[in-house]
Amino acid sequence: MNFVTIRKNKVKLSSIIIARDEEQNISRCIESQLNIIDDILVLVDSRTKDNTYQIVTSYPDVRSEIVEWKGFGPTKNYAISKTKYEWVLWIDADEELSKELANDLLSFKNSTPEFNSYFIPRKSYFLGKWIKHCGWYPDYVLRLFNKNFSYISENPVHEKLIVKGESGYLQHPLIHYTYPDITHYLNKLNNYTSLAAEEIIKNNKKVTLIDILLRPAFIFIKMYILKLGFLDGLHGLILSLYSSFYVFTKYCKVWEIKKSGRNLKEE
Repeated sequence: MNFVTIRKNKVKLSSIIIARDEEQNISRCIESQLNIIDDILVLVDSRTKDNTYQIVTSYPDVRSEIVEWKGFGPTKNYAISKTKYEWVLWIDADEELSKELANDLLSFKNSTPEFNSYFIPRKSYFLGKWIKHCGWYPDYVLRLFNKNFSYISENPVHEKLIVKGESGYLQHPLIHYTYPDITHYLNKLNNYTSLAAEEIIKNNKKVTLIDILLRPAFIFIKMYILKLGFLDGLHGLILSLYSSFYVFTKYCKVWEIKKSGRNLKEE
């Protein structure tokens, strides 16, 4: 994992969590970090309609703030600016530290980091089943970083961490409880495809009938056949089909925007 040198003064860790209507997940996320992360910061989207904020504030050692939504990247960059320590873990509200990853982070805190950032493998559950194929595992995500060399891109959707220098790897996974049911998946699909379509329009990317017809088919073939999604049974088939439908919907929305001249706003 490329951090072996012991130092007298431990590395201190902050974490950032952005949450909207996450009352079903937020406690699990926070509790997995207690006694591991030195500074836990949760920003709760002001549009939240459930008890997320009340749950967060029930943890006395967790800092929290209600914020106006400015997009994924800008909101997370704001969260980074509010952290106490230079090393930051970005973790989503529907994720938790596995016990093994928690131990990795404790070892990290007693080390001299070799890199400015570290990839963490992510283990995802889809409709209650751990997806082992479809390209979903190991799903390495760049989530542990020194904020002095890092920032998060401001893409409307699928924002990513931009870091100066090479990155290392941690061994054990984040646990991601993604899409507990089909309704949840379709709601996020509708929102995310609108954001992705707006980004394509903003970047003046040309979209043709080939994109609408062939890209979805390629995604299905890649996930279900090339990435062995069929080994995940019915879950793998559903995930591959829905992922294909995501791409189809995204490009259809680009066509709709260009045809109508109106924008598709995030709900």
